[in-house]
Amino acid sequence: MNKPVRHIAILTGALVLSLLVRATWVQFVRADELSHHEKNRRVAIASFSQPRGDIIVGGKPVTGSAAGDGDLKYRRTFTDGAMYAPVTGYSSQSYGSSYLEGVNNKLLSGTDDRLFLQRTADIITGKPRRGGDVVTTIDPKAQKAAYEGLGDRKGAAVALDPRTGRILALASTPSYDPSVFSGSGKKDQTAWDALQKDKDKPMNNRALRETYPPGSTFKIVTAASALENGLATDIDAATDSPDPWVMPGTVTRLPNQNPTAPCKNASLNVAMQNSCNTVYGKAASDLGKDKLRATAERFGFNQEYFVPVRAGESTFPKDINRSQTAMAGIGQGSLTATPLQVAMMTAAIANDGKLMKPYLVEELRGPDLSTIEKHKPEQMSRAVSPEIAKKIQRMMEDTATKGTGKAALIDGVTVGGKTGTAERGKGQKNLAWFISYAKASDGSPVAVAVMVEPDDSVPDTEISGGKLAGPIAQKVMRAVLGR
Repeated sequence: MNKPVRHIAILTGALVLSLLVRATWVQFVRADELSHHEKNRRVAIASFSQPRGDIIVGGKPVTGSAAGDGDLKYRRTFTDGAMYAPVTGYSSQSYGSSYLEGVNNKLLSGTDDRLFLQRTADIITGKPRRGGDVVTTIDPKAQKAAYEGLGDRKGAAVALDPRTGRILALASTPSYDPSVFSGSGKKDQTAWDALQKDKDKPMNNRALRETYPPGSTFKIVTAASALENGLATDIDAATDSPDPWVMPGTVTRLPNQNPTAPCKNASLNVAMQNSCNTVYGKAASDLGKDKLRATAERFGFNQEYFVPVRAGESTFPKDINRSQTAMAGIGQGSLTATPLQVAMMTAAIANDGKLMKPYLVEELRGPDLSTIEKHKPEQMSRAVSPEIAKKIQRMMEDTATKGTGKAALIDGVTVGGKTGTAERGKGQKNLAWFISYAKASDGSPVAVAVMVEPDDSVPDTEISGGKLAGPIAQKVMRAVLGR
């Protein structure tokens, strides 16, 4: 072979080798990246070429699929979309998916590896690809009570089964209907743009992702820390709590919401009934930031967790002085919590101190209704001992019968409650909180946290947890109890 021919052969061989390397790289190394690329139209066509699996609430689907025109054959539909949006999220041909629709996208679309045998059988029998279902823990009656109770106000409500961690209700208002932008047409784009510009932010999940000062609801954690660390042993014994009380290192008096309440040297129990800031603020300051934070973290603060949707992280601050610790002890300052976290605090007390990990999905099942995955309740922590939890239960039950928590009472049922009014920044209305639980012979089947953000139509004198949030909590508990 002469020299020029040899050069051409080497060059041709190198080009062929480069082509093979490139093809191998694209086909195997970048296959997943390219198959999920936002501009790969074939992926979208495949995803919407058949009906999607469903999200199930109370044994019935709250989602569906509707045939349409164009190469994207099916679009997502939602029943009572606004009521369930904080649970389902959305599935859109143009804007992707979120929450349970997003987390379980592969299962719902039928591409999950766990459906391999089902897909193989369908190919052999000539059936189209089918998606699996997501069975939620939501109690439809409790969800309806929470959503309708909040009405047209900004707010959130969460109900848990303290014994297992099942999320029974997860409501956020104002809400939105995911059906209005589930397609890819002009109307869908207009609806999406309007939601993005809405000043009330209806697509924000206030129950799961937004954080707020929890106000006096946090006093149950401060009480737990005081009892746990020996600052107090008898919930009915007088405390050393002056009224007025000046916070350490300042000249600022910590005010009580009700200036006529018997807060001076009040017991933890009486102070809970009357929501005395001086008693619980001083207790927090005396405990110190480290002890109070350690207790808060056992109740779920400063942790990231998934339900399986990622929940917002509730924070107990680290670098704070004694007066700032006092503010944290009454649920103010830089302390923040999601409504889910506040419900978890309540549930841990109702469950004799045991905090169960909250979860939203009971079961994942295939298109043939076979079980693919079933959730097992999991203990998240031992927040406090059973003895301390029972003392706080008595305080919350006394608060419901003798103090500020009367709005939660249900005839023939033992109920514990606690109000909260949380201050925010300058120019913002206070938040109204209410937490409660109901007791049955086998423990507490429900614990509730409700938060309401009043608008300008509500006078400041009318903003209280008992007035605005308490009746909603009672309705949710009644729905779970069937009363």
